[in-house]
Amino acid sequence: MCLTTALGVLFSANKKKRMQVFAELYEFNEQLLLNLKFSKAPLAKVAEPYKFIPSVIKGEKILSGKDGDTLAEYIVNLGKSDASSQVDYLNGRKAQLSKLKEDSAADYKKYSSLYIKIFFMAGVLMAVLLA
Repeated sequence: MCLTTALGVLFSANKKKRMQVFAELYEFNEQLLLNLKFSKAPLAKVAEPYKFIPSVIKGEKILSGKDGDTLAEYIVNLGKSDASSQVDYLNGRKAQLSKLKEDSAADYKKYSSLYIKIFFMAGVLMAVLLA
């Protein structure tokens, strides 16, 4: 039962990582907006406090599929134009990032407990069949 429950936790880890990445990206977007308006610190300096954002800026694939493409599209446009254009771009992406953050959090809440319960029940079923 412990092994199957651990498998459920491993399967739910991807949902948790997706939730964390999009939550960080939303917060990074907000911090970058403030940075562009007031302090104008380098992009790497703004990304330092985050866990996943520095890796995304370096071009590493943190998420796969459509989510990875969304991250790459977001990052490729940073620092390519003047500050006022960047502020417009970041404000335009704010709604999309907010939706991704909320959707990933809802998916994590729904599916992580579901995976753990299903794998736990599979472990109980295997224990009953073996006994």
